[in-house]
Amino acid sequence: MAQPTPPPPRICPACDGFASVAVTLGGRDRRGNRRTITAHCPACQGTGTTRPTRRQGVNA
Repeated sequence: MAQPTPPPPRICPACDGFASVAVTLGGRDRRGNRRTITAHCPACQGTGTTRPTRRQGVNA
């Protein structure tokens, strides 16, 4: 008997799954490291996936 396959994860359409990025601020600190900030996708809050949508039944 075949095993059921799990549904694929729902990738966020706003960030295409790349939810967090490091943006360089264009400079270096005293140790010589680049100064960066982390930016998260506002649509998925940095998870890269979306919640499953609730399916509504069709009255036939």
